[in-house]
Amino acid sequence: MDKEIDIYLAVPRGFCAGVRRAIALVEQTLEQFGAPVYVRHEIVHNRHVIDDLRKKGAIFVEELNEADSRRPLVLSAHGTGIEVRTAAEKRHQTVIDATCPLVEKIHREIKKYAAEGKEIIIIGKAAHPEVIGTSGQIPGYPLLHIINSVAEAESLMPQKPEEIAFVCQTTLSVDDTKEIVSVLKRRFPLISGLNSKDICYATTNRQNAVKALCKKAECILVIGSKNSSNSNQLKETALKNGARKALLLNDAGELDWDSIASFRSFGISAGASAPEHLVENLIEEFSKRYDKINIHPVIVAEEKINFKLQR
Repeated sequence: MDKEIDIYLAVPRGFCAGVRRAIALVEQTLEQFGAPVYVRHEIVHNRHVIDDLRKKGAIFVEELNEADSRRPLVLSAHGTGIEVRTAAEKRHQTVIDATCPLVEKIHREIKKYAAEGKEIIIIGKAAHPEVIGTSGQIPGYPLLHIINSVAEAESLMPQKPEEIAFVCQTTLSVDDTKEIVSVLKRRFPLISGLNSKDICYATTNRQNAVKALCKKAECILVIGSKNSSNSNQLKETALKNGARKALLLNDAGELDWDSIASFRSFGISAGASAPEHLVENLIEEFSKRYDKINIHPVIVAEEKINFKLQR
């Protein structure tokens, strides 16, 4: 021991309004209907949240036929395609939609562009549930592209370059997305769509907070699950902004303490689907290993947004 360290805490961090709403909807459905309640796909991408809801009676499935149609079905915060909703209705299943309102905004936008007959670009990861749900708003639409890099933006050959629009996955790297959008606007000056609308406030704030941590801390620790896009982006943001080391951890139990023994300053953040108690546990583990820890909040924004629950 006999060591003193500084811990810089990102503010904001952890749960965003959309995640709080989604979890509350599952809990409310369990309270109203009793267990079991089925949830299509992980309600949010965090192992601890999923395990906690399982204990309360939630059953997570990937396909509708895995769920008992006599029991309620909750759709995940990432959004769901129209065909899934239609199939659930045909089963006469009670459906509770936990789609994040900011993702719903993207859904409205892409449907509007399709109604206008525009060629559409989704900036995002093709295999991510949010992008699958977004493209699923216009199933079979022939003028749809999914790209996720500057190189793909440069090589894209649309059929209607003067009637083109884009939307973005909400959990991408803000900086990377700006670069992609810049290329699209240079190549297609008449393109519609604003990335400032499409990258959600929580993603932007958390990435900005990690950038601020990098100015103060040598090592950045991000609490979040490996399959969480926004958590992975926080780690990548740290590495791109000067952190000597950056780690993505499900929880404090994953941390190799020997690998960070040389550092005396740490920045801690958490992905938008990571519970705050995991951050508190990590700090507690630091307190067991060091004589003195100095904790400094690093505040870049104040979040007051809350989304209403709908029964």
